[in-house]
Amino acid sequence: MLLGLQRGAVALSHHREEWHQLFVEEKALILHAVGERAISIEHVGSTAICGIVAKPILDVMVGIGTFEDGEKCVAALEQLGYEYKGENGIPGRHFFGKGSPRTHHLHMLVVGGDFWKHHLLFRDYLIANRHVAEEYNNLKIDLAARVPEDREAYTSGKESFVKRTLREAKSAK
Repeated sequence: MLLGLQRGAVALSHHREEWHQLFVEEKALILHAVGERAISIEHVGSTAICGIVAKPILDVMVGIGTFEDGEKCVAALEQLGYEYKGENGIPGRHFFGKGSPRTHHLHMLVVGGDFWKHHLLFRDYLIANRHVAEEYNNLKIDLAARVPEDREAYTSGKESFVKRTLREAKSAK
């Protein structure tokens, strides 16, 4: 199976080139559904970074002009099989999940905000700096082995690496 992970589980897959094509296909569906409200649609998360392991869930980030624009997209995205979860713990973000087991996470937020900028900066820095991507890969493998049933602990375990990498990426600009 190319995509899909049960809620709460931490299982990593080796990178699959097919993930890039699946993103292109999903992007086209989203654009058709929400139209001009989507200013930009980006493939983020580890499935966007060649050569590193990832939870087999496609992370899609949809940039909109205002938070209210996202509210107007909920019904259209639900027609594509997305389940709306509200802000889901991150103010200013509309969050959607798709699939059972989960195959897609969709983060819809205003273009240019911190969440938007940080996700793109982190992704692009790892793509451009292979040694940093390998360090992240090794951290993820170690965490998944230690906390295979605790997604929150897995995510928390990556926090200091992500913060340090964002600082490096910002200073490298």
